[in-house]
Amino acid sequence: MKFRNQLIAAACLFAFAGLGALYIRMWVVQKPRQIILFVSDALATRPLTAARLYAGGADYRLELERFPHTALLRNASEEFAVPDTAAAATALATGHRTRHRAVAATGKGRAFDTILEKARSEGRAIGLVTNTLLTSPSVSAFYAHTARPEESDGIALQLFEREWMKVVLGGGRIDFQPEGEGGRRKDGRDLVAEWQAKGVQVVKSKAELETAQGGDAGRVVGLFSGGALAFANQMESGSGQPSLADMTRRAIDLLKSHRKGYVLVVDAALFTAACEGNQAERALREVMALDEAVAVAVREAGDKALVLAVGRHGTGGLTLSGYPLLKQQKGEFFGPDPSGYPYLSWASGPNGPQPGAAVPRNEPAAVAQPSGLNTAEDMIAVGRGPGAERLSGFLDNTVIFSILKSAL
Repeated sequence: MKFRNQLIAAACLFAFAGLGALYIRMWVVQKPRQIILFVSDALATRPLTAARLYAGGADYRLELERFPHTALLRNASEEFAVPDTAAAATALATGHRTRHRAVAATGKGRAFDTILEKARSEGRAIGLVTNTLLTSPSVSAFYAHTARPEESDGIALQLFEREWMKVVLGGGRIDFQPEGEGGRRKDGRDLVAEWQAKGVQVVKSKAELETAQGGDAGRVVGLFSGGALAFANQMESGSGQPSLADMTRRAIDLLKSHRKGYVLVVDAALFTAACEGNQAERALREVMALDEAVAVAVREAGDKALVLAVGRHGTGGLTLSGYPLLKQQKGEFFGPDPSGYPYLSWASGPNGPQPGAAVPRNEPAAVAQPSGLNTAEDMIAVGRGPGAERLSGFLDNTVIFSILKSAL
């Protein structure tokens, strides 16, 4: 009798355990341990279409196109229909619209909490990757607060003071070192040396990044260039600089052991610089570099990760027109079509008509400007993993912050 009662008790215990596991699996919201956000001005319909054709023809598919959830993002700032970089990045990073030039703050400088600050309060490990200056508004909106983005000294100091940021990789070493010693800081401080004195691993090349050690306590700061990193079409195997995909892979490696998971933001900013200069092939190579980094993140983080890739704002107005052939790709787009008209053109930028000069036959711009202007267009957001199902239809870009916050 005693044995039978024990058997019945054990069976009930296993049954309740099974029901509990089923309940958790089916009805309890599972928080992803890995959260990765890619941000780039390349995520708009015309650049992605042109990049697909450039990469492999009309039947080619980018990794970004394999994501199951998609939305279009409205991105107006507080005062203008077309945002600048600071306002657009702030909306994504904080969930708030703001004025132009304000970085994670109001126009008067009152700070908004960023998604990385929220993640830190939840015990997550924090990573930040960019291929431009770490003090640029495109990336500093995720950690700094200022209404004066031109004051890069102060933004660099804010990054230096964010001791909770475990992995920081990018360019802009010039903002962390003093004048006369390879930098432009006016306060005489060498933040690189101060980091090293605190035990932070400061790496300056791809080789050093590959051997950097993370762990629960180790912090890694990568400063791979005085300014922005090299464009993808300039980077050679011996350049010493890591690619966007390299930095993404190593950031995940250094963050993944944290027991409460991590949040990683990857800013693919060089597409914007190429568009500002009306350099279409360089811009399309940057889209491909972004796509490669996204593929790395999906592979390394796994199926249970939340991975989002979202657009910030359009730049330059790149357009591919005419009637290219189905299999046409790569350099076949750079030049005139059979009718003598260029396949690729711009809305504004340095390739515009100049007094007394002929209009460029390749990649002409309709309006001459020192650099391509930001454009009015809804941006694309794609996602996969828990929480990405909220990407559907037309959304305000501030919703991205809400999706990320709900996943913490």
